[in-house]
Amino acid sequence: MKLSGDQMVNNNESNLQETWTKVQSRLRAELGEDVFSSWFGRVELEQYESGCVQFSVPTRFLKSWLKSHYSDRVVKAFSTELKDVEGVDFRVRQPKGYTEKLQANNLLEGQEPGIRTTTRSNIRLTNGSDEVRTEYEGFEGSPLDRRFTFESFVVGSANRLAHAAAWQVAESIFDIQLRYNPLFVHSSVGLGKTHLLHAIAWEVKKRNPNARVLYLTAERFMYSFVEALRARDAIAFKDKLRGIDILLIDDMEFLQGRTIQQEFGHTLNSLIDGGKQVVVASDRAPTMLESLDARMRSRLAGGLVTEISPLDYDLRYKILRKRSAEKAAADPGFVLADDVLEFLGARLTESGRELEGAITRIYAAFQLTDEPITVETAEHIVRDLMRGKEPKRVKIDDILRIVSKHYGVSRGDILSQRRNRSIVWPRQIGMYLAKSLTSRSLPEIGRRFGGRDHTTVLHAIRKIEANVKDNQTLKEELEILKRLLKD
Repeated sequence: MKLSGDQMVNNNESNLQETWTKVQSRLRAELGEDVFSSWFGRVELEQYESGCVQFSVPTRFLKSWLKSHYSDRVVKAFSTELKDVEGVDFRVRQPKGYTEKLQANNLLEGQEPGIRTTTRSNIRLTNGSDEVRTEYEGFEGSPLDRRFTFESFVVGSANRLAHAAAWQVAESIFDIQLRYNPLFVHSSVGLGKTHLLHAIAWEVKKRNPNARVLYLTAERFMYSFVEALRARDAIAFKDKLRGIDILLIDDMEFLQGRTIQQEFGHTLNSLIDGGKQVVVASDRAPTMLESLDARMRSRLAGGLVTEISPLDYDLRYKILRKRSAEKAAADPGFVLADDVLEFLGARLTESGRELEGAITRIYAAFQLTDEPITVETAEHIVRDLMRGKEPKRVKIDDILRIVSKHYGVSRGDILSQRRNRSIVWPRQIGMYLAKSLTSRSLPEIGRRFGGRDHTTVLHAIRKIEANVKDNQTLKEELEILKRLLKD
């Protein structure tokens, strides 16, 4: 039986919350887990009043998006449980504990509780342009990109842990006990680590405009330190850095010079020991940064180290869909059909930047010609991105080399008659890849894998195919091996 709004209010808030739980389940089933988590994961039910259900969300962007895209759907879902619902409303809420954290921060600054700090925001426009930088006490950081927020970051299996850790850092920056310090994010070029650092900076400033945030590339840090040495102002330089709330360092692999590394190490230790947050991004894990001394590598590895893996097809497709939807929001006439997105996702495999660049080019072509985008026109527009990566001819010798190295077994073991699990599995993976990436017949693959018959090869292929359907880890592993073979 449906309850009226009056009955619901008269019952108690727990009944309203129970209704919201049912509505969430309905929305999750209709939208799918990824969409629901992206847009409704941070929505909180506030109250029901005069036929309107009121919610709170953490950002203005999310408020605007939900109102314009999902209001009708939420009303419809609610009306199945609560008959008097006529509308929904969203408001932007203050982060939990905001007032208490701000007062605690003011006390640390020597101010009276409840008196708002007069320290000005340290994110500013540069020279009246759209370039945005963080600065602190006259110390100018590296540029921040307005587009790189948590709302615009597309989450998938390759980056889910890194995204969650970055969000937790931004959310808990003024907690008494920081959750992950330092946070170290590493990946190949163009997979989103810089996006996450910028997103942390924006989110921290959104939650507390007076937070002292400094984002620097390693190159900018080196340049600033050398300038301080020349001006004989190195001590003041280090003191300024140690006074911030959060330091974000990008491209750590480019930090060069023994003296500069030592000073950075001292700064890093001082910030972490002082309860200040440090976030570092690099193209490799801290243990692989051979140019850094052992103590710094150890300190960087002592927090949470997360890797953003190569983008699988599903995530590439989601990125393309989101970026095309962003263009369509500004220009409703711009539509990319699923077959175009699927084509681009299959052919452009290098990085997120490449995918965004492809959408930008295609949108520009649409604006200039005002013609619908087909697979053929899309291929023509981005052909130079694909030309350099026409799939090279993969050889079975290449497969044997890559698989043996990846699984730590010798080529001789794979070709042998040994039946140990540690050898059979890489052998079956190799056969599966040989069938997927070469034009060799099953009997020929069998011969190249130690003189086995075609039924053995077929069994291996079917076994891998059966496993990969329900095993996300195996799916990612195969993507990595294919990528290594095509590079």
